[in-house]
Amino acid sequence: MAASNKITFQFISEPTDVNFGGKVHGGIVMKWIDQTAYTCARSWAENYCVTVYVGGIRFYKPISIGEVIKINAYVIYTGNTSIHIAVDVYSRDFKEQQFEKKTHCVIVFVSVDEAGNPIPVKKWIPQTETEKQLAEYAKKLVDLREQINDEMKPFFDGIIDE
Repeated sequence: MAASNKITFQFISEPTDVNFGGKVHGGIVMKWIDQTAYTCARSWAENYCVTVYVGGIRFYKPISIGEVIKINAYVIYTGNTSIHIAVDVYSRDFKEQQFEKKTHCVIVFVSVDEAGNPIPVKKWIPQTETEKQLAEYAKKLVDLREQINDEMKPFFDGIIDE
């Protein structure tokens, strides 16, 4: 089976997905995102992958129970061992034809061996102008994560104690 850089899941939101406001719980949406993105990363890497970063989850609009859900996950950048996956969540009522974008985020996975050590992944090379722009977006996110990590280092190194 050839590696794919894109995957789509479709299903119906269920009554068990409801939050106190009567809409789909954000945690449920995050679970769907992780499952779809993992499948995309694993398909690309053709190997086991672990989630190392989830960032910038943006909830645009709520999802109602009983709507058709469509989740698109696609590779936007690869490092030496990492695979950066963009995820878009859409939904629609059965009476509608058009899906509406409800959520977006980027998840980074690392391909690992049986011992959990990072292993190289094949390079993803953007072809279209949109893919090139998404790759640049992913690179900017890498830089932003490094800046945030540097700023938060004192908190993670135990310097600040509550």
